[in-house]
Amino acid sequence: MGRLAELMKGYHGIEVKEDRERLLMDDLHAIMDVNKTMNLTRILSEEGGIVLHLEDSLTGLPYIGDAPEGLYADLGTGGGFPGIPLCIMTGRKTLLVDSVKKKVAALDGVAGNLGLGDLIDVYAGRIEDLAKERKGQFSVLTARALSSLPSLMELASPLLKKGGRLICYKAQPTGEEIENALGIQEIVGLRLECDQTFRLSDDSTRRIFVFEKTGAPRIKLPRRIGLAQKDPLRPRS
Repeated sequence: MGRLAELMKGYHGIEVKEDRERLLMDDLHAIMDVNKTMNLTRILSEEGGIVLHLEDSLTGLPYIGDAPEGLYADLGTGGGFPGIPLCIMTGRKTLLVDSVKKKVAALDGVAGNLGLGDLIDVYAGRIEDLAKERKGQFSVLTARALSSLPSLMELASPLLKKGGRLICYKAQPTGEEIENALGIQEIVGLRLECDQTFRLSDDSTRRIFVFEKTGAPRIKLPRRIGLAQKDPLRPRS
């Protein structure tokens, strides 16, 4: 059992088989190699990558397992975390979404070299444009350190099919952020299903919010590009 498998089993009760661990480590090493010429991650050490990329990514595994079968997309994927690790562990058809074309092209190459080309596709563009092109096609979405909860809920809603799940990885969300998120659930057609706080093996705190798509939003989504971040929805008084 390697270092990653030990951490996942000991801290999170998640089993990582040897072949999967090997592929996950190959992914980390490939991303670190690309990072020498392109800014994909600020984490430069293998140990840091194991904890803050792989361990952190895999904490969402139980929640993606609870989602309906079907397409999975990682929004604002950056260096491919948690998208590629969750694809490796679940075997789901996966779309890595990022607006930076060079990053997306690099991830496409990494996926191909890992033998995941049949499972992983990439999208270089804005989430709002993807929502117009592939409305209601996704069963599960993840977003890790991307934006505020209300913004993520608004961006995710038109992409999700009914019953689909949005899994948000957060570090230290404010009380106001959470209150606003809970207050717009009916507006965007989502409902909070899970809110769990836990610690990684380096003792840093993480919090995962899982929202389920319950029905059509009460407003037309997506709104104009950028509005979800610049002017996020707020609870109606």
